[in-house]
Amino acid sequence: MPHLTDTKNDHHRFIELQSVDSTNNYARLQIQQGLAQDRLAIFAHHQTAGKGQRGKKWEAEKGANIALSVLIKPDFLKLSQQFSLSACIAVSVHQFLSNYILDGLKIKWPNDLYWQDRKAGGILIESVVSSSSTENGKWLWAIAGMGINLNQTNFPDWIQQPVSLKQITGKTFDTLLMAKELCIFLDNNLFELQNAEFDKIFRYYNQMLFKRDEIVKLRKGGRAFEAQIKSVNQSGQLIIQHATEEIIDFGEIEWVF
Repeated sequence: MPHLTDTKNDHHRFIELQSVDSTNNYARLQIQQGLAQDRLAIFAHHQTAGKGQRGKKWEAEKGANIALSVLIKPDFLKLSQQFSLSACIAVSVHQFLSNYILDGLKIKWPNDLYWQDRKAGGILIESVVSSSSTENGKWLWAIAGMGINLNQTNFPDWIQQPVSLKQITGKTFDTLLMAKELCIFLDNNLFELQNAEFDKIFRYYNQMLFKRDEIVKLRKGGRAFEAQIKSVNQSGQLIIQHATEEIIDFGEIEWVF
């Protein structure tokens, strides 16, 4: 049975699950059953089929990490402003982890968290959009899934360059309490986003952009090339510089490490 509690922040209600296929799937079920609430947080000690970006699986050791999804009612945003919410969530996770990591933590475009070239966490946002004739294209819900490596120290060989907070700090963390703390950072930044403070979030995002002003190797199609990471624009596109300046949409390139 799920355990329902309130976090320290009154805007969040918190469901604690021992095991679930995916917290994002559980959140979507709340929407389908008419039980969804804005800022409802779903935490699982174990995910059997966690989701990553672009259809990839997010695999994590049972009881060792944060697997968290938060339902957000984005009625203060247009569907074209999806990057505003994505940046808001990425900044929230960065600020949360920065309480424990002194330096080296960056936001890898579009919304992964990296420490010294190693992945500490990832974010997957799934949207529910109205298909009715009267509300066609209206952004009804966003499901913000966050996976953060906390206490895990052994990872499957196929996971590229993972790192956990325990490996960085040498400390062990209470996963449930840490998830609730993360919700507070998220709520603070959502408040700013609702109050037209995206510029502040956007500046923070770019200041913490992974490999900013550095030359990196990228792959587009079958072609590998080097380019300088410049910034991300307010539409969420990556701006790089090689022979010319190029604007990249999500999914167009891969990083080569």
